[in-house]
Amino acid sequence: MQFSIIIPVYNRPEELDELLGSMLNLKDFDSTEVIIVEDGSTRTSREIVKKYEKQLPITYCFKKNSGPGDSRNYGMKRASGDYFVILDSDCLLPPNYLRIVRNQLKESFVDAYGGPDAAHESFSSWQKAINYSMTSFLTTGGLRNKETNKRKFQLRSFNMGLSKKAFQLTGGFSKQRIGEDIDLNFKLIEKGLSIRLIPEAFVYHKRRTSWLSFFRQTRSFGRARPILNKLHPGTAKLTYWFPTFFVLGLVAALVLYFLGIYHFLLIYLGYTLVIFIDSMMKSKNVLVSFLSLFAVYVQFSGYGLGFLKSIHRLYLRRMEVKEAFPAMFS
Repeated sequence: MQFSIIIPVYNRPEELDELLGSMLNLKDFDSTEVIIVEDGSTRTSREIVKKYEKQLPITYCFKKNSGPGDSRNYGMKRASGDYFVILDSDCLLPPNYLRIVRNQLKESFVDAYGGPDAAHESFSSWQKAINYSMTSFLTTGGLRNKETNKRKFQLRSFNMGLSKKAFQLTGGFSKQRIGEDIDLNFKLIEKGLSIRLIPEAFVYHKRRTSWLSFFRQTRSFGRARPILNKLHPGTAKLTYWFPTFFVLGLVAALVLYFLGIYHFLLIYLGYTLVIFIDSMMKSKNVLVSFLSLFAVYVQFSGYGLGFLKSIHRLYLRRMEVKEAFPAMFS
């Protein structure tokens, strides 16, 4: 089985440098190529690629900006492999990553796989806190990492694989700039193709590096979910409402507190304490634990408000998806 590693990059040469550096230590790298798709960057990664081209079989492509999904399709169309490994540029690969994926696919082949993410010990405290927020079961982020191989879960494009056959049958990613991986997940299921999680095939994922960028990212995720549910009827779940209920409940609890009713706010304080203790047990770091509290509330606020705005435009104002958020489809 020949792998083609597809990496879209947009104005992040430093991240790509770290990712390619981690590939130098990969085991079972035989029959593997790396395709970098520069998505119209103004700060290109051309010099970074030159740094590694004698050590790794790299193909570098530059194209007009059209979003990450379309860039992945661009790379897959030009790949020679029969299985595509799709990564984000802000990831690092453990040495055994490819070996684990190869062995798992040989043992039980699937048309598409997904893997979880973790925080590398070299990451900053803030990055570790974001990773906790995005992966902890207490924030619903860990639900997909707990799925068994027999249950359907939703692929994430920062760490996933796709067979050439599956790419050809589905047409790959849509041009939707946010949620394009979930859209592909639904298309794979509709085509009857096999999907599963490989829990051992994790990557170190840096994610965002500031409160504001993290808030904006989660807000975009929240906006995308109702759009995906509208494009794929029957896929909505009550759990998608949880961050919105959380935010609205917090506002209500604060209002009631100033009216002399404090019981509801105690529920949030109790939840906050549980988050702190759980993060402390996992990170063994007081600073990471405190930052995890902020990260959880930023995540819920961003996602919840984005979700609510999307619901308002799509279902109350009855706007079409491209009319509601044209920037997501440009």
